[in-house]
Amino acid sequence: MIEQALILAAGKGTRMGPLTAQRPKALLEIGGAPMLEHVVRGLADVGIRRTVVVTGHLGEQIERRFEDGAALGLRIAYCRQEHRNGTAKAALLARQHLGAESFVMSFADILCARSNYRRLLAYFDAHPCDAVLGLNPVDDPWQGAAVYREGDRVTRLIEKPPRGTSSTRWNNAGVMALTPQVWPVLEALPPSARGEYELPQGIARMVEMGCDVRAVEFEGLWSDVGRPEELEHLNRLAREGALDLS
Repeated sequence: MIEQALILAAGKGTRMGPLTAQRPKALLEIGGAPMLEHVVRGLADVGIRRTVVVTGHLGEQIERRFEDGAALGLRIAYCRQEHRNGTAKAALLARQHLGAESFVMSFADILCARSNYRRLLAYFDAHPCDAVLGLNPVDDPWQGAAVYREGDRVTRLIEKPPRGTSSTRWNNAGVMALTPQVWPVLEALPPSARGEYELPQGIARMVEMGCDVRAVEFEGLWSDVGRPEELEHLNRLAREGALDLS
């Protein structure tokens, strides 16, 4: 049973404009609570007992807000990504805390129903493998990562495919279960075309290497809170009592 998690919260949130000029994106509020708090509480609710949060832009605000995590029902350790060189490098900063055990990984700006965390963990427990990706359906996965599969086995993953080129509607949901098999892959990862070391690129490399990478379909609420309009949409749902995180 996985009991630890990694949350990547180092992004600057430039698409949020002035909303992130004086506070980190992970502290933007949804329904009166920071989005990172929703993620942490959701993970604690499904049995995660300790998590590593990788901070970056204005990260000291996150560390002051959540401290050791006791108020949220788990233990939090922090790593600071001083240089913006990608999500794979951010993940590697947490290796010393996560050690040789498997873990759940989530981006801090991915909000989803807690039932999806349960679904991911239950699948991982029942089907030992190298990684399990959460998937969500979209019209075109050009803004995320297109995931191709045969049954529940991932056969290909393409990060940021050109718009209109994907023949799959499955998107990498940004929440996954990973084994220590991921560490040497991330260590050896070359920079992407954008000059960054990207975690989804590492998962794609695992698939290419023949690692056993599986997929679980998410249901219910899922949101990549990347833009002001999505933040406002979620807050509108919260005001209407329709934000279902169960």
